[in-house]
Amino acid sequence: MRIITLINKQQLNNFIDSQEMSQFLLSWEWGKFQEKTGKKIIRLGVESEVGELFAMATLIKKTLVMGKNYFFCPRGPAIVKSEKLEVKSVMEFLFNEIKKIAKDERAIFLRFEPQFKIQNLKFKIQKTIDIEPSKTLVLNLKKTEENLLKEMHQKTRYNIRLAEKKGVEFIIADINRFEDFWRLASQTSERDNFCLHDKNYYRQMIETDGVKLFFIKYKEKFIATGIFSFFGDTVTYLHGASANFDRNVMAPFFLHWQCIKLAKRQGYNYYDFNGIDEKKWPGVTRFKKGFGGFELNFSGTFDMIFKNNWYNVYRIVRKIRRMF
Repeated sequence: MRIITLINKQQLNNFIDSQEMSQFLLSWEWGKFQEKTGKKIIRLGVESEVGELFAMATLIKKTLVMGKNYFFCPRGPAIVKSEKLEVKSVMEFLFNEIKKIAKDERAIFLRFEPQFKIQNLKFKIQKTIDIEPSKTLVLNLKKTEENLLKEMHQKTRYNIRLAEKKGVEFIIADINRFEDFWRLASQTSERDNFCLHDKNYYRQMIETDGVKLFFIKYKEKFIATGIFSFFGDTVTYLHGASANFDRNVMAPFFLHWQCIKLAKRQGYNYYDFNGIDEKKWPGVTRFKKGFGGFELNFSGTFDMIFKNNWYNVYRIVRKIRRMF
């Protein structure tokens, strides 16, 4: 085995595309988006002596206090599923290289979300709070539209048909409609009491290849919107918002149904609602589950610790910040 720096977009994306339910957070495009927001990106691969890539990680360098940093590897590292490969040896080989790079980058830990089970790795690893949701809801788009509708909750089908009767429109938009998105996102943030990223973060996201912006229009006004990733074999819901008025039109139901149909027409196999949790987000989870589908569970988020003392300082600071 050998470590390589992945500098070829096609090689990296082809590897991720080969995985069922492709994870866009590992894609070349998502790394470029992170670079535009000011992050350093390191793309590593593990390949055989004949050049066969069988594991990779996209590392996002994030800043901490006092000149320290950490690496974040969302939905990764990823590894080819094969009986010929021993996951433990491949991951230890990759993690050894990351540990070396961490020294030069002043990174005190690696935060990662493995697509494999943690199996007695020789590094100090501990579970931490989830960054990406550890549970999501996925629709199999290889089913017919009729079957997809049939498997929905009766109330969800009713709300979709209600929106249709009201005459709402599904609008495919672009960055020129960013201010409309931001207006709806700001209303939703204030109404539902959650924090937004800064404005430029969403602007850069919408301008990323493979990311699409949609609206629902009613009586000449935009009343719902969503940002979606179209990558590999999967369409993933990223962010959504809705107006404070005309909520009885049920626009979010119609938005997702139209996006599901679009994804199906374009040949995608899966539609990922991107996160459910009945305790944290009971209303959102109930809404998403109304569309049917199956639950997909991930291992969660882990920290591989390089500098114990600095990591303990980081945990104390994080705990104090969460108190306020």
